[in-house]
Order: sequence, then C-alpha cells, then structure tokens
Amino acid sequence: MKNILMLHGINHNMFGKRDPVQYGTITLEQIDARMQTLAAELDVRVESFQTNSEATMCERIHRAFEEGTDAVLINAGAWTHYSYGIRDALAILTCPVVELHMSNIHAREPFRHHSVLAEIVTGQICGFGAQSYLLALRAAVAALE
Repeated sequence: MKNILMLHGINHNMFGKRDPVQYGTITLEQIDARMQTLAAELDVRVESFQTNSEATMCERIHRAFEEGTDAVLINAGAWTHYSYGIRDALAILTCPVVELHMSNIHAREPFRHHSVLAEIVTGQICGFGAQSYLLALRAAVAALE
C-alpha cells in the first residue's frame, strides 16, 4: 500500500472560522475525514500533518524523505509565496509532490499569484475549494501508477 503525506500549512487549523468567502466553512478535520474516505477507495494510506511552524514543516518533509514516502500533497498556505526553506526541503524529495490550494491563487491579490514551490512540484491544483484536496490525492495516485 502506498503512503501519502498530506501537509497542511500555516493557519489551516483555523479553517471553518477563517475567511469563509475564500475557504468556506469546512474544518480541517472534515477535510482530513474526506481524504481518509477517498484514500480507502484508492487503496492508499494518507497521513495528515498540520503546523504553524515553518521549521517544523521542514523537519516533517525531511522525515518524509527518510521514510521513503511515496507521494506528498502540500497546501502551504501563505508559505507558498515566500518560503524558500520549504521549497528547498520539498526539492529534496524524489517522489511526486502535488501543490494544492482551496482558492484560485491566480485570481487573488497579486502577491498570491506567484508560488515559489511551482518550479519543483509535479503539479498544482487550485480553486476548487475543499475538492482541491481530493483532486490532489487522485493526481498523486495517478502519478504513482
């Protein structure tokens, strides 16, 4: 069975409370539950991890490399636009990496249009709300086939 790591970035623990226009009212726990349901259908394991600490996120990515994780999904939140530390940690990985966002980052404020992760990820999914997570999981599984 393939092991996939879902990395939730900064402020994602506030989903359901934060900016419902952009992110809806779904909570992180509900997103993770939907991911687990789809993971069972796809016959993969998904581990979800959320942190508001950039250093902790980098350390978890390093551990994914050491563990031989089969694929990584990441919604880095605001770190997407400026964290070269997270970018460099992800670049170490040899597995598929799918960047995802609930909102369409290209249709938002200009500073959100650029992703420092885009050059090193396998692909990017954005703008489909909570469905972006499920699409990203399907994309990662397809990349492993």
